[in-house]
Amino acid sequence: MSEGVKRSSSNGFEKPLTTEHQQEKVNEVRRLVGALPEKLSVYCSDASIERHLRARNWNVKKALKMLKETLKWRVAFKPEEIRWEDIAHEAHTGKIYRSSYVDKHGRTVLVMRPSCQNSKSIKGQIKYLVYCMENAILNLPPDQEQMVWLIDFSGFNLSHISLKVTRETAHVLQDHYPERLGLAILYNPPKFFEPFWMVAKAFLEPKTHNKVKFVYSDEINTRKVMEDLFDMDHLEAAFGGKDSVGFEINKYAERMKEDDNRMPSFWTRASSPSAAPQPDLASPTLDPLNLNSNSDASDDDKTEGSLPQGIDSDTVFTDENTLVIDGGKKESESESESELEDPHHSDVKPDDKADA
Repeated sequence: MSEGVKRSSSNGFEKPLTTEHQQEKVNEVRRLVGALPEKLSVYCSDASIERHLRARNWNVKKALKMLKETLKWRVAFKPEEIRWEDIAHEAHTGKIYRSSYVDKHGRTVLVMRPSCQNSKSIKGQIKYLVYCMENAILNLPPDQEQMVWLIDFSGFNLSHISLKVTRETAHVLQDHYPERLGLAILYNPPKFFEPFWMVAKAFLEPKTHNKVKFVYSDEINTRKVMEDLFDMDHLEAAFGGKDSVGFEINKYAERMKEDDNRMPSFWTRASSPSAAPQPDLASPTLDPLNLNSNSDASDDDKTEGSLPQGIDSDTVFTDENTLVIDGGKKESESESESELEDPHHSDVKPDDKADA
């Protein structure tokens, strides 16, 4: 497998660095983050820190700021603890699911069908998207860190367009799953989708929207994209393949429940394939993690750092700047919903956007 496919680092957007220099930057970010609870420590593997650095063009201060925001988000959202029964109602129509096949590079594939949207809750839709992202990562082979999105536009109409959902999806993908998207294929999008795409591109970094390919079943050249990427015997008929089985909710539910049982071990240091040994720290205790102390950021460049409470967690924020070990207070459901309706990422300057 080529390094470009595995790491997506040779794309013309990043400064060429030697392997040694890259590792130095990874080590510097790790040192600045400091000691963490186990789950967050497992998340901060060398590979994860490297993805954040690539998303910020190897700028340590910006990558550190991004990583801290993601750690804060993971404490609040608890993506690794979402289970099938929490989101099954969102999944029944097959609007998003992990396919049973991978592409020729071994990347997991998420199939998306916007016309099958069955929910008006932005909070519910994003929670299900996060569940699918975590599941796709769980099923990546050891030598791969990216996934493919296959977006089927059959049955799509204007009522399925939502700028709010698109904006929040872009925020979650780019800011909290940097460099996880290898390719997004838009399959047979209608002509009226093109103006919407021009608006949606404003939410994306150039490196992210350059990963998007438009494929039309009646065009030989674009259809070849599918033949080059997939084994057509296993690809679904909806995308020009030969597999006519399609999505079946009961069988899919069983697959997801089996994966749910695997998730806890994935987030322990002993078994996680992404875990990397951390360097010894001077202090044996957990030092507070200052989430918003970025010397390269002006006061108005910093995000507000608000954290949804009501989380039964070992790790919370006592104020907007410090991460410590403690308990949490309760928050109403409506407060959590309003945070997704008005995403906080609009407070971040355009040059601070991440790359998926």
